Amino acid sequence: MRIGIDAGGTFTDFIVFHNGGRIESFKLRSNPAAPAKVILEGLALAAGSKRADVVHGSTVATNALLERKGAKTAFLTTLGFEDMLRIGRQNRAELYNLTPMPKRPLVDSRYCFGVRERTWYDGTAAKTPTLAELRKLRKLLEKARVQSVAVCLLHSYQNPGNEKAVADALAGVGYLCCSHEVSPEFREYERASTTVINAYVGPLMDAYLKELEAETRHSIAILQSNGGFLTASEARRNAVRTVLSGPAGGVIAASHMAGLSGYARVLGFDMGGTSTDVSLCDGEPREKAESYVDGFPVRVPMLDIHTVGAGGGSIARVDAGGLLRVGPESAGADPGPACYGKAMQAAVTDAHVVLGRITAQQFLGGQMHIDVQRSEAAVSQIAAQLGMDVVAAAEGIVRVANANMERAIRAVSIERGHDPRRFTLVAFGGSGGLHGCQIAAELGIGTVLVPRFAEGLSALGMLLADFVRDYAAGAVGRADLEKRFRDLEKRARRQCRGAVLDRTADLRYTGQSYELNVPWLDRVQAAQAFHKEHLRLYGYSSPDRSVEVVTIRVRARKQTMKPDLGRPAAGPPGKPVLRRVHVDGAWREVPVWQRAQIGRRPKPGPALVLDYGSTTLVPTGWRMRVDGTGNLIIQAR
Repeated sequence: MRIGIDAGGTFTDFIVFHNGGRIESFKLRSNPAAPAKVILEGLALAAGSKRADVVHGSTVATNALLERKGAKTAFLTTLGFEDMLRIGRQNRAELYNLTPMPKRPLVDSRYCFGVRERTWYDGTAAKTPTLAELRKLRKLLEKARVQSVAVCLLHSYQNPGNEKAVADALAGVGYLCCSHEVSPEFREYERASTTVINAYVGPLMDAYLKELEAETRHSIAILQSNGGFLTASEARRNAVRTVLSGPAGGVIAASHMAGLSGYARVLGFDMGGTSTDVSLCDGEPREKAESYVDGFPVRVPMLDIHTVGAGGGSIARVDAGGLLRVGPESAGADPGPACYGKAMQAAVTDAHVVLGRITAQQFLGGQMHIDVQRSEAAVSQIAAQLGMDVVAAAEGIVRVANANMERAIRAVSIERGHDPRRFTLVAFGGSGGLHGCQIAAELGIGTVLVPRFAEGLSALGMLLADFVRDYAAGAVGRADLEKRFRDLEKRARRQCRGAVLDRTADLRYTGQSYELNVPWLDRVQAAQAFHKEHLRLYGYSSPDRSVEVVTIRVRARKQTMKPDLGRPAAGPPGKPVLRRVHVDGAWREVPVWQRAQIGRRPKPGPALVLDYGSTTLVPTGWRMRVDGTGNLIIQAR
């Protein structure tokens, strides 16, 4: 038995793949205060007394970082560079703001310490720290009672000797991690930021995974942000690699499910309860070596995912200027939207309730009752402030949420040179189907695919993921690249027996500030691939210019057994029920279908399609059908 788990901000999704090939899914309300409790409850329901292999998408590291609830961390660096985290880069996120608020670092300046050492850019150790100095530093850290220590010395990606000496001297002083292990790459600030984040969230991930393993007999693995999974012991030491864990599962599954229906170019649109994650896949998921999480650079391989604070639980409000705003604040799992029965703040889900698209007994196949009157009362408060009726206010909430999500899709497509009209929009998550066609229409996209298991697709992605480990080494000015590649491959073979190894490298024109990742066979082939990729991305290349190698990389991948999704069973014959729904600007009697009833013959909108944990709205002018894989295909007429 294999179980995929995606712990979202509002619901935790479970996909269970039984030995006989049967697949089932279910949801539980998330508990941000005690996430392990929900996981253990779901595992008990899914597996009972049986033993299972579990791949889990965790939000522990992400939430700790976003909410500033990580460990008390110290930062150790080369003497004279103690202010590196505070200075950062000179990039201005708010270009026209002359007095921007400074970003509060994760480490207080009182706990930033300098070490008398120096390694040159070529790896030469010019000065090593003395044992007396390191003993004094250890006493300072123990007196400060720090829980975690991040060590990032200058040019340690070329020669980690001094970092290893510091780590040996400080062994036992909390959760300690070094940059040559976390992110052994060029650029000291990004490397330091990544190491500090790992130290900041690592103790929480360590404690969380220990609790899970102590309370269950199952084998626990954690999905990385790059779409592959790590064992629990590896995730404890590399917590920073899990900051986009759940969304990465959605990208993997969206690409896979769309491929089963014959669509290779897809825009993933994952709208959950708290946020929306969008991605672009042109044949395969796109990846990047660096990303920003809450303004902090994270220099580890990640799938290219853009996240906005727009979900079913996003709270609607009227600002001081009298304008309607939606998100990024979310009602989350507790208290949740007003219809959950606790809060009186209108959320996007409440707007759909008011518009008749979600009914009292519709959530989770009728297992979760929602309060329709409470939704109407919450949206009425917004309507009163705007001076309009409750239906117009509900429509406005949906339109504003759509605009926020459209901008996110433009960011991963149009702003990067891709025409969204040439892609299929894959809408999933609990709320994706309710917004997919409207957003597609605004972007000129003619096909929307709502996959089977749409409500728990990220959890399905956990089961489709392979075991993946990434290794990197600095290469600036190095002539021994082949030896360094072999050293990385030796480590990979030792730690990932039976894995397939791939070589890539980050290249740039000499003098450029940033680099592109290309496959590596040798210098000549890599340079040719770099010129070609530079031309594709930027519209020009300069084959006569010299090219330098900045970082070399090895990826170890070991494939896992994938669930055979097969052909779903057809539903019982019968006609849809009719429901009064506000769609296309008016109240209409709209057919409401179960997915299994639709079949392959196209049926016109407007219509609603119900699944266990999600609802799809098919507007007028669109036709829908279910193909042989169970995916719902909706196309503009």
